[in-house]
Amino acid sequence: MGCAEGADDGQEAREATARRIVDAMEGLVAWWLAAADGTTPRLPTRQLLALRTVRRRPEINLTALAGQLGIGVPNASRLCDRLEAAGLLERTVPPGNRREVRLAVTVYGQRVLADVTERRVRGLVAGFAHMTPAQRAALEQGLSAFHRSRPADPRPPYGTGDAHRGEG
Repeated sequence: MGCAEGADDGQEAREATARRIVDAMEGLVAWWLAAADGTTPRLPTRQLLALRTVRRRPEINLTALAGQLGIGVPNASRLCDRLEAAGLLERTVPPGNRREVRLAVTVYGQRVLADVTERRVRGLVAGFAHMTPAQRAALEQGLSAFHRSRPADPRPPYGTGDAHRGEG
């Protein structure tokens, strides 16, 4: 088992690094969410995440979406009700299995997701103007390494997330 450079530093050093990153991330997350706030319709974070999940996994079913979001099927169903009412998502029942509900992002939903992505890209580009090429490369490398180190479950490794299960 190989160790990445700096992987043998102590728990205290990793916690100090984590605290500095938390400070930096709070501003980034606020900006990231604000970019989505500027779209029409304005979507809560959980709904935006649901749309992005469905886009990545065409014809995902409701049960799988609930699992991906870490919420119960009834909450996922209500979330999809709102997305469907807004014209962003459509549900279908396959002919061979009337108990399954498959989900797909509508053309309008695709446009909304593209708008959010473009707003975020423009914001990053503006921020990158104040960074050197080496700083941008280091940021990209660090985020890529962090992404590769994360488990497949998108939920953080703390608590159960019950406080957020009713969101949608």
